[in-house]
Amino acid sequence: MKKFVTLLTVLLFVVSTAAVSQPTSATKYLELEEGGVIMQAFYWDVPGGGIWWDTIRSKIPEWYQAGISAIWIPPASKGASGGYSMGYDPYDFFDLGEYYQKGTVETRFGSKAELVRMINTAHAYGIKVIADIVINHRAGGDLEWNPFTNSYTWTDFSKVASGKYTANYLDFHPNEVKCCDEGTFGGYPDIAHEKSWDQHWLWASDESYAAYLRSIGVDAWRFDYVKGYGAWVVKDWLNWWGGWAVGEYWDTNVDALLNWAYSSGAKVFDFPLYYKMDEAFDNTNIPALVDALQNGGTVVSRDPFKAVTFVANHDTDIIWNKYPAYAFILTYEGQPVIFYRDYEEWLNKDKLNNLIWIHDHLAGGSTSIVYYDSDELIFVRNGDSKRPGLITYINLGSSRLGRWVYVPKFAGSCIHEYTGNLGGWVDKYVDSSGWVYLEAPAYDPANGQYGYSVWSYCGVG
Repeated sequence: MKKFVTLLTVLLFVVSTAAVSQPTSATKYLELEEGGVIMQAFYWDVPGGGIWWDTIRSKIPEWYQAGISAIWIPPASKGASGGYSMGYDPYDFFDLGEYYQKGTVETRFGSKAELVRMINTAHAYGIKVIADIVINHRAGGDLEWNPFTNSYTWTDFSKVASGKYTANYLDFHPNEVKCCDEGTFGGYPDIAHEKSWDQHWLWASDESYAAYLRSIGVDAWRFDYVKGYGAWVVKDWLNWWGGWAVGEYWDTNVDALLNWAYSSGAKVFDFPLYYKMDEAFDNTNIPALVDALQNGGTVVSRDPFKAVTFVANHDTDIIWNKYPAYAFILTYEGQPVIFYRDYEEWLNKDKLNNLIWIHDHLAGGSTSIVYYDSDELIFVRNGDSKRPGLITYINLGSSRLGRWVYVPKFAGSCIHEYTGNLGGWVDKYVDSSGWVYLEAPAYDPANGQYGYSVWSYCGVG
């Protein structure tokens, strides 16, 4: 497969009506499996009316040009709240917007046909599709008598329009096998993953939900609320179907996150880093972040290859000073996610595109922190076989700052500032002993000052 897709090829594909179930080309920069940048292609309560799959599809050419490696889409199955559902209340896993139930044929996001067209378009541009997998619970069932609770429960799923993965009280906790598993969510019926019927329909067969998603072109997986069931479920899912995967284990206990990641075989969202970035960038407390990084208080500092990093998502958006946060995750270790609204609505898209380019072309190797105080952070990425490394200088202050720093990796070299944030073309020469004077602009986005500079060898790209 060629590494790049020509514009003509892309245009011809989009015009064509031919269906494609697998990627026809590589993404523009890094592949998903190489640590490429992910776009979270939704937010909570996206516009209803069945337009969202087409909205995502319309964005894909631009996201390709930006270097996005994969898109994370919302849960695609029909939810209990029908056309209002964001997908986290799954009713009929096999209804992707083609059966009339819960008051609608289409899901909030659109029809199955529109979903498939969107996936095929993403593949034409070499962009992978990450499905959001919600398998802790179900919602919207009918009432039935449940002898294990000695009450009526909403556990009758015999009327799903697809006719697939019907279920009753035996398929939820408590049942004849066990009272409970690792966790319940929102009072919804809690799926009994230990039951062979549930395994068969969710992942452990060629007629399973996982098989169905694979058949329409899904490449990778984001598992919702993985605290609610054993890591063995994700491990078995991946043994059956493979693919890149990440779990939402919402916790600040790094040991717990890594134990889950190693047991499941998937990556995890680095929630500890997220909260430390909030301390650092919203409260000018960079030492709190550095302490966490240097003492194993984040996933990325313990095992960067298991860390998926983010600045905001559909559930939580507490970091207000987002430019230094994105500069951090797109130049530090870990695999970064960009939030749809940050990219499409709230931040300077050119600045994010520039950071994506820097991530994919420069930001390789291990990290050395060379200076920090309450509002400054300077670190070096030491490079690897594909990317030469870089120096990031973050400044939260209200004025332009500069410092002499020791960066022996770049000793005797010309280095270039790759963001343009200092105004124009800026090169520096690192002396033969490894010292150089670097600068970073003030942090004042309202006046076009973004508070960071990024440096690497002259002439890259």
